[in-house]
Amino acid sequence: MKNKNMAYNSTSKVIALEARLKECKNVITLGVRPNFSDYSKKEAQLIRNAEKIYYPTTFYADLFDAMGKKTFPSYHTYKCVQDKIKQTALFNLLKIPHPRTRVFYGKRQKKTINDHFRFPLIGKIPRGSAMGRGVFLIKKKDDLDAYLQIGGPAYIQEYLAIDRDIRVVIIGEKIVHSYWRIASEGEFRSNVSLGGKISLDSVPSKALDLALYAAKKCRWDDVGIDICMYKNSFFILEANMKYGKEGFRIAGIDYKKLMETMIDNEEI
Repeated sequence: MKNKNMAYNSTSKVIALEARLKECKNVITLGVRPNFSDYSKKEAQLIRNAEKIYYPTTFYADLFDAMGKKTFPSYHTYKCVQDKIKQTALFNLLKIPHPRTRVFYGKRQKKTINDHFRFPLIGKIPRGSAMGRGVFLIKKKDDLDAYLQIGGPAYIQEYLAIDRDIRVVIIGEKIVHSYWRIASEGEFRSNVSLGGKISLDSVPSKALDLALYAAKKCRWDDVGIDICMYKNSFFILEANMKYGKEGFRIAGIDYKKLMETMIDNEEI
């Protein structure tokens, strides 16, 4: 529903489509219309005239990039949303530390998984999964057979025996928050949605440096990067462009005010 009180004539507000900034006082959120013709004339004019569109969705990010319009998050950020295959390929291209990973397509390739990996190993649904769902600890052949029944490409990753990882949130060009995520007892995944505990203990500077380096090299400007420490080395597990806000809440960080300030300061 359109907000009748929306100040469409305001020149001090930025334009957003998705609802992530809807509570920010310096943002006009128009909503996402699958048909551009469904926007009112005033809304369409605001979109066309805006120097930058905030949270445009993957669909509109492509279109705005084609017409030369800036977006936040960047077009490059949207290209890797919930796509572990693209992320892994990009990490490998850029020589960014990442657990050994391989994608297997089709029955013939999938039969060779054990030629490349030993049990235990990790299998993931490579596209569209989030919050730890779609991540499987595969301990034996029966587990692997069950995972392969899901269909689609098999995204197989070496298993690293860890009970925690680090979430580093980067907005614009800086780290705005970082914290540990500790897996609950009996659970190999550290996601908060699966019972993981957030710890605000100090995060190693090497992990922060790696996250910032990866975000800059990949040209991601709104991302939660998950990093693990294994045998004194740091590895990026994956990037989450739709990260949750629970870590901000526990740390006492007002996400809405943070975003308002960054917009006012033209940091994003």
